[in-house]
Amino acid sequence: MLYCFPEAAPYDAGMHVMGVESVEEVGSMNAKTKLGIGVIGCGNISMTYLRNAALFGEVELRACADISADMSALRAAEYGIRALDVDALLADPEVDLVLNLTIPAVHYDVTLSALSAGKHVFTEKPLATSATDGQKLVAEAKRRGLLLGSAPDTFLGAAGRRARRLMDKGAIGRPVTGTAFMMGRGMEHWHPNPQFYYQPGGGPVFDMGPYYLTMLVNLLGPVKSVMALATKGQEERRITAEGPFQNTTFTVGTPTNVLSLLEFHSGATVNFGASWDVFRHSNHPIELHGTEGSLRLPDPDTFGGTVSLSERGAEWVNFESEDELYGAPNWPYAAPDRANYRMLGVADLVRALADGRAPRASGDLALHVLEIMEAILASGESRNSVAIAGSVVQPPLLGEDEARSLLA
Repeated sequence: MLYCFPEAAPYDAGMHVMGVESVEEVGSMNAKTKLGIGVIGCGNISMTYLRNAALFGEVELRACADISADMSALRAAEYGIRALDVDALLADPEVDLVLNLTIPAVHYDVTLSALSAGKHVFTEKPLATSATDGQKLVAEAKRRGLLLGSAPDTFLGAAGRRARRLMDKGAIGRPVTGTAFMMGRGMEHWHPNPQFYYQPGGGPVFDMGPYYLTMLVNLLGPVKSVMALATKGQEERRITAEGPFQNTTFTVGTPTNVLSLLEFHSGATVNFGASWDVFRHSNHPIELHGTEGSLRLPDPDTFGGTVSLSERGAEWVNFESEDELYGAPNWPYAAPDRANYRMLGVADLVRALADGRAPRASGDLALHVLEIMEAILASGESRNSVAIAGSVVQPPLLGEDEARSLLA
């Protein structure tokens, strides 16, 4: 399997990367100039980014910061970097790019502060909690001549690249229609304090929608308009997960069941459903249907999985990703069962800086997805069609040679 981490220290020099044949070759690749990364937000998701940084040859972790000094000290000790407070990290000349891994409610403030300090930024999704704030961030980055990127970067993984290659070569002809479903029971059965997931700025559309919508825009281009219906399955939820709030209830402040119809500029239409009111279902994450065939994609919240193609109604042909770049299961670390290569988008942004181009997981792409999500909720409330004011250029395909060249 390619790029599968052994259970070892974060910077284990012995990790196997197929395509690199010798220690001398590794040393030569690591001699490249590296961009200094400062991480703000040292919670659970930071562990994946920090661990994956060792995979990429043009980035280097320099410092981290968190609202909790204990948490930043822990991560700093784990990964051999400096623990700083936020202001010190933003002023640090060794930090060229800020990786914003804070909670969504402060994405805007942290990213704006980093841009104002002259740092490039890559932020976790969503770009911001409103399209207005997202527009300000994109404008500020452009005004300052800085690069702005945003998760998700999962569409750059093995499955996303395979699907994009098939679409680009016309494997299903002209895309006509499709479906995308993100359905489950929500977080209160496993998360000790899930209340924030169910308030404005949260919900299944804002929390999980970026993975699905980014993949769809990557494959079909920008969205023109949306129509939606939005409901709450329950006005109150009971927390069953162990923790300080177990067996308490909280009020739901945002829709938890949303069905939408997306109209793309290309003419394709896709039904997108996002719900935390479903116990069990058999809907595939994404299916696209065109004039020459059908394409089936795995969960877009992972970098791997199986892509399947049916040409003109023939049996499905499966394309597995375990042996592809950024497709091998590497997470959870103790017993990997899925591909998780978060940091790939950061590596592409750093390469984009050197190449003088826009990053693939760009602020512009994240803004368009944010505008779609906001329009879905607005349509769900008004029961009217909502046009998407902005647009975006489809990111270029990440080719296999370039994808490999990002590795250390």
